[in-house]
Amino acid sequence: MADAAGILIVGDVIDGQLGSTSKELLAAGRQIANNLNESVSIALLGSSTETAGTQAIESGADIVYLVNNPALESYHIDFHLAALKSLVDEISPRIILMGRTAEGRELAPRLAFRLGVGLAQDCLEVSIDTSNQTLLANRPVYGGSAVAVVSCEQTPQIAAIRPKAYEPLETDSNRSGETVSFPVELDTSIAKTKVTNVVKEESEGVKLEDARIVIAGGRGLGGPEPFSDLQNLADILGAGVGASRAAVDSGWVPYSYQVGLTGKTITPEIYITVAISGASQHMAGCSGSKVIVAINKDSEANIFKDAKYGVVGDWETILPAFTETVRELTQD
Repeated sequence: MADAAGILIVGDVIDGQLGSTSKELLAAGRQIANNLNESVSIALLGSSTETAGTQAIESGADIVYLVNNPALESYHIDFHLAALKSLVDEISPRIILMGRTAEGRELAPRLAFRLGVGLAQDCLEVSIDTSNQTLLANRPVYGGSAVAVVSCEQTPQIAAIRPKAYEPLETDSNRSGETVSFPVELDTSIAKTKVTNVVKEESEGVKLEDARIVIAGGRGLGGPEPFSDLQNLADILGAGVGASRAAVDSGWVPYSYQVGLTGKTITPEIYITVAISGASQHMAGCSGSKVIVAINKDSEANIFKDAKYGVVGDWETILPAFTETVRELTQD
């Protein structure tokens, strides 16, 4: 793609609204585009995407491509990959930014393979070397214990960015942009898989990724029952409840609770950990927390290296007292 130019965001639409990850990607793309003096476009695949398109322009997009086909109504890797490849071939972007979401983890490497280029995966930050217009990406290595800077030298340059790595831009209803309809022809016979049933997990309380306060438990809790104690505190604080991988692997709580390198990335204002040792893989998912509070009986636990406030002691003694104090302080 010798004439490649511009930044393309692969967006997501959730119940007709622009997904939060798309807004974060637009912030990253806007930053790069300003340095290159190029435009930011976003691809919205599916139907009923007009509202999301307006929100994308308000959040930093210059051009919105509404990629339409009935087969794109719900996510399907074969159809979405073919549609996205058609768009990329048509508009020749210099850089493609995708979210490392459940769909992005599958779609990004396949798109890169189809285009014959590399992929910077699980990026925490992206920037541009203006001297040669090369994309630079910071990504964790060695289980999150170090950060490597990698460069993308093939065009288009593709990066999959970890959710919550960027703060969305402030929306501006006065921004203007262009909306382009991009219908695609898809041969449904290309589908290698078939979705036979969709089961939505019902969740109660505050969504973990959006919570201002998160309380998480680890292996040191000893079983699933103590998570009800964490939930009691969370109910008082209006917080979300999370867990370490060890607690999830033990079957104490569902995978949707998991915080860490192979779980969810969170950026709460306060992150309270109970009986979590603080392995690098876990910290990779919560390092963006503004304040970390740790409760652990092991004074040498790694979690205390990252915690702003730490309490050394048995959680069975500390947590009930802490919960009761919070309840008293929050009562009218």
